[in-house]
Amino acid sequence: MTHQALSGQEAGHAGSSTGVAIVHGGRRVRLKWHRLRRRRRDPLFDAETLAEGLRLGASMEVDLRVTRDGDFAVLHDGTLDRETDGTGAVAECTGEEIRALHYRSAGAPRPVLLASDLAQALGPGHPEALLQLDMKDDVSAVGQTGVERLATFFAGCEGKLVVSGDSTELTLAISERLPGIERGLEPSFRLLDLYRAGRKSDLAGQLVQELKGPTRPHIVYLSWELVLPAKADGIDLIGICHDHGALVDAWTFNPANPEAGFSDEEWEKFSALLELGADQITTDEAIATERAYRARVQAGGVNR
Repeated sequence: MTHQALSGQEAGHAGSSTGVAIVHGGRRVRLKWHRLRRRRRDPLFDAETLAEGLRLGASMEVDLRVTRDGDFAVLHDGTLDRETDGTGAVAECTGEEIRALHYRSAGAPRPVLLASDLAQALGPGHPEALLQLDMKDDVSAVGQTGVERLATFFAGCEGKLVVSGDSTELTLAISERLPGIERGLEPSFRLLDLYRAGRKSDLAGQLVQELKGPTRPHIVYLSWELVLPAKADGIDLIGICHDHGALVDAWTFNPANPEAGFSDEEWEKFSALLELGADQITTDEAIATERAYRARVQAGGVNR
């Protein structure tokens, strides 16, 4: 994953908003579609949104939960009740049982996606399209069977993937079987615990320790609500990641009123993240965020 300049195609369509990226100070900053949504009103984990993101070259994220038979459902929760029309634990169902369920959302019924559906969709598409697989189970739950199934599903398309999750062992097991996959690190909750406990002086050391750990991440996911106060205290978490060769995704930034654009306070915070060098912003409102940024640029003459 590398910094990218504005492509000719993007420059030629500067008036449109796709929610894929913005350009600030000559840097292309990607807008990652949180749980496959470009708008908060979009359904979660929608196959049509995935197809559109692959066509446009978007950065996207899905959550994966292991099933009883080592398959993977595209779900955030460990239970089915909130996100689907099923009940009970995901881990107690087979992949085929999950496939018979539907996501809870307005409109036509949408079958719950499985990892194999993602892999099938990844074949064609824009070369810059990127899909983050956020693993919600640990290595003991997934087991060797699950790792092997993932490797079978995604063999040949791992260049479009990032694997992340709380289990370092699982991230490493998957990347060993899919050596072309990029690795993500999420240290925010551990860092937030230190910060809230008043141990601000330990933040930098903890982050460096994790950056030097076995994951050796390509990208680090940092809560923007930690990044900004830490910087106010003189701790540049984004700079530390860059010094260790990792990109940074700042999550999850959403304008409170997408149709109105950024408030002055939101603009101050968003532009601060850009100035600090965030490489990617996770958002549920990618189109609105891009439009809001462009409106502020046009109104204030910000250097793009």
